[in-house]
Amino acid sequence: MNYSVYKRLVDRSFDIFGFVVSLAGLLILGVFLYQIAEKGIGRVDWQFVTSLPSRFAERAGIFTALMGTIWIMVLTAIFAIPLGVMAAIYLEEYAKRTRFGNILEINISNLAGVPSIIYGILGLEVFARTFQLGNSLLTGSLTLALLVLPIIIVSTREALRAIPLSLREGSYALGASKWQTIYRLILPSAAGSIMTGVILALSRAIGEAAPLIVAGALVYVPFAPSSPMDEYSVLPIQIFNWVSRPQEAFETNAAAGIIVLLLVTFVLNGMAVIYRNHLQNKHKW
Repeated sequence: MNYSVYKRLVDRSFDIFGFVVSLAGLLILGVFLYQIAEKGIGRVDWQFVTSLPSRFAERAGIFTALMGTIWIMVLTAIFAIPLGVMAAIYLEEYAKRTRFGNILEINISNLAGVPSIIYGILGLEVFARTFQLGNSLLTGSLTLALLVLPIIIVSTREALRAIPLSLREGSYALGASKWQTIYRLILPSAAGSIMTGVILALSRAIGEAAPLIVAGALVYVPFAPSSPMDEYSVLPIQIFNWVSRPQEAFETNAAAGIIVLLLVTFVLNGMAVIYRNHLQNKHKW
């Protein structure tokens, strides 16, 4: 067999294999979503969204967990996004290429693959006990901020690295300083790609339950949080609590909670995608 024909055959086979695997994953996901929707869509109503938790399935709602999720996501974004972007700017634009810098880069990349429960243990020891923040929203959001920081740092560095060198050289030629070039030219040009990394990071954070349980989130909270120092629960924990109960009505509640969590995720991601596209259209190079 001719070598070029063999290469084309291998490439075609891989294309077919990738398509089949992707299609199988989408079909399995579709089956799961259909089963969840079939079981829980009838339970999703205004009463379910605005009711407090209850030991009676027909009275139970997700209001406290929903408010806790929104609080957690907002606080996590406030802590993680500025810190992650600034760390990426320093590492990519200012840090010298030393042996220590190479070790630091490798460790940041490796941290993105650390199991989330490890971050929960770290948050429990550092924030809840050492800083005495207790089982508060602040502890949970700081823990999730640590979880998503490596993702934001790595994606932001890639976004900055993708900006053509000619833009920097043109800015320097016009007399701009390094910080002026970064602030007024590089960051606006890379903002769309940075937002993509932020979306991925926050999408991971919104579905996490293990680190929050370890860091002190409660399964049952009879009130909605009103400040960062309040105790809280989140939707993944509330769903886990309902799934672990033997009554079928609670399984229906869990399916309805999953639907609401997906809707919240889609809404937050949709808003971020719209803003990202706006930035990409505003700054083209």
